Parts: sequence; structure tokens; C-alpha cells
Amino acid sequence: MTELLFPLGGRRAWAVWATAVFTYLVTVLHRGSMSVAGLQAAERFHISASALASFTVVQLTVYAAMQVPVGILLDRYGSKRLLIAASGLLFAAQSAFSLVDSYPAALAARAVLGVGDALVFISVLRVVMSWFPALKQPVMSQVTGMLGGLGAIVSTVPMAAAFHAFGWTPTFAGASLLSLVAGLAVLFLLKDSPYDVSPHRTKQPLSLVRRNLRRAWREPGTRLGLWTHFTTSFSGGTFGLLWGYPFLVQGQGVAPTTAAAMLILPVLAGFCYGPLVGRYAAKFPFYRSWIVLAVIAGSVLMWTIVLAWPGRAPMPVLLLLIVVQAAGGPGSMLGLDYARTFNPTTRFGAANGMVNTGGFIAMLICIGMVGILLDASSGGAPQTLGDFKTALAFQYVLWTIGTIQILRYRRRARATLARYNPDVYEALRANQIVPLKADTAELTKVS
Repeated sequence: MTELLFPLGGRRAWAVWATAVFTYLVTVLHRGSMSVAGLQAAERFHISASALASFTVVQLTVYAAMQVPVGILLDRYGSKRLLIAASGLLFAAQSAFSLVDSYPAALAARAVLGVGDALVFISVLRVVMSWFPALKQPVMSQVTGMLGGLGAIVSTVPMAAAFHAFGWTPTFAGASLLSLVAGLAVLFLLKDSPYDVSPHRTKQPLSLVRRNLRRAWREPGTRLGLWTHFTTSFSGGTFGLLWGYPFLVQGQGVAPTTAAAMLILPVLAGFCYGPLVGRYAAKFPFYRSWIVLAVIAGSVLMWTIVLAWPGRAPMPVLLLLIVVQAAGGPGSMLGLDYARTFNPTTRFGAANGMVNTGGFIAMLICIGMVGILLDASSGGAPQTLGDFKTALAFQYVLWTIGTIQILRYRRRARATLARYNPDVYEALRANQIVPLKADTAELTKVS
């Protein structure tokens, strides 16, 4: 029997959460550090658009590949150990990236950064789930993502100013030191659980780990979450992580300092979207998918307007595009909310790891394909606005696939829940979330 040492949602909970959020903020800074460095990187390493895209593609590939293993590690070792390890890896990766001048070595540094990045987000979510009451968790998850997004602000205008004032090596080396600060904060301030013994730290045999993975993947709600994350987040991620800045500067003729400032807008918009999405999801959990579909429709509409606009789009239209597609971040968090709803707590790490791969797989596909299409369209010449429009139209392929899968697995998840957990399903229809009484993934196996 475990004893509660600190009250859920109390002062200690907020201190632990703040430490975890700071670590996530620093991680987002590192993740987005290429957003305003693309043109400098192309000059430093003498590479093409597709090779430039490979920095982010490699980083996101490693991130996505690590999500399921990280979920298993999280269930075994807890958030504190993983966040300390992540801080060390991020420090090493950014330090190396600041010093190397060869393309292969730089790629290796971004791969290590992807490993460190992969350890952070679901570890921070575990802190939220461990330290706050269930009714507060959707809102706290949104606020966590929103505050972590401040790292994206630091990776735009301040990073661009640092590049201009200090150059490549001092800027990336200075950013790497923040991970050391975060690691020390986690070491001394973060505790995995408010209980005297963490209920999630029991050692599991390999057979049980494999079974939990199979059950998490078999659960339609997990796949609904994965495709939600896949479809809502890739457009904003592609824009913010790499191709937004070149599109605005080279394609739309926006001044570099103005383009860097515009990349702050998604984070500021997230401060509005996040709490609204969190409150709606907590109040009407049965209708969360309508938020998801609305987010996707908004991005599709705005990109259609921008890509169809004759010549360069006016500044108000570009600003509206950035603000509307910023809803994808809070929208993608609903995918992780589905993982929590449709899986027992013993599979939280594995299910969240699977869901969190969705958006990053979509991002790496989109970022890579935009780079390839840019090279193909420009034929090696400097890219024009028409080249960017042709390449960015690839987004419609992913939106179509993702939306079809969301509708498919929404139907399956509801039907499975209604069949094997009718009381839980009726509670959900009444906009109440209660724990599962039967493991639907195991039951569907034998049905």
C-alpha cells in the first residue's frame, strides 16, 4: 500500500512541474534551433535544399524511432532519470554541432540531439499525470505544451540576433549550456511521484513488456491518437522547424528579421488555443474529434488560399496562415489525451510513445519531401515562389491520408469501447471520463 506524501496539485506538485516544463522548454529550443539557421547552414556546409532538410529529417527520424523504447524506459525508470539523461545528450549534441564543419559530423550531432529530445516530452507528461488530479490533467497537458513552446520563441528572434552578433559556434555552444542548467534542476528538484513508492517503477519481464506493446497497438484508441497527432501537427512543424523561414524570405520576399519575428506567432497563438482546447476536451471528451477535424480544416483552408494566391500573398494573409495553423499544436495534444482515455495506466508510457511518433513521422516525411520537390522544381537554381508552392502542396497528401484514418479509428474506438466497456462508453457519451473496467485490447484478441 503506497502512502501519499504530497497532495495532488499542491505546492510541491507545481514546483516539480515547473522544473519539468523548464527542461521541455530548453528541449524545444534545441529542436527548433535550425528554424532560423537554415540559410547559414547551407552556406557553412555547402549543401542543397534536400541536404539541408536532412538535418531535421534525421533528427525527427531518430525522435520517432525512439518513442516506443522511451515509453518502455519511462515505465521502468521514471521521469527523473530520463530527463537527466536527456539533458546530458542535448548538451553534448549542441556542443558538437557548434564545432563541426563537415556535413556527416553535423548529421551525427543532430541524430544525438534527436535521441535526447525523444526522452523529454512524454517524461514531462508523466509528471503531469503523477502529480495532478485527473480532472486537471487535460488543461495541465495543454499548458505544458504551451509553455514549452516558449522555447520556440527563443529559437527564432533571439537565436537570429545571436547568429548575427556572435556567429555560428558561440550561438549553438551557448544554447547547449542551458541543458546543463536544466539537468541540475531536475537532479535536485524533481521527484517522480508524490507517493512514498512510485507505482510505475516495478521491474517488468520482457514478455510482459512485449505484451503491453502489443495491447497498446491493438487498442483502436491508441491508433486514433496516433493519426490525430500525425494529421494535426505536421504542417505547423514543417513550417516552424525548417521551411517556414526560407518560404517567407526567399519565396514571399519578407525581410529576414520580420520572418524571424513571424515565427513567434504560433507560440503566442498557442497561449490562446491551448487553454481553450484543454477546457473543451475536459468538458466534452466525447466530442474531442470535432476539435481535431476543425484544426485540420483550418490549416487546409489557409494553405489553399496562400498557395492559390497569384504571386506573393499579402502580409495579413501570411499572418493569418501562421495563426490558424498554430492550432495544430494544441490539437495534437488530444492524440495523447486519447492514449490516456483508452489505455490503462500500466500502458501509459507505451501508448503515449506510439501516439507521439505520429506527428513526427508526418513531419519528417513532409520536410524531406518538400526538400526533394524544391530541388526537383528549381533544377539547382535559386528557389522561386513557384518552386515553394509546388513543394508545399505535398501537404495535401498527408492531410488526406490522416483524415481518413482519424474517421476510421474514431468509429472503431467507439465501437470497441461500447462493446467491452459499455458503462465507460455511456459515461464518455455523458462527457465523463472513468477508468477502464476491461482491457479492450486483450478482449478483442480473443473475440
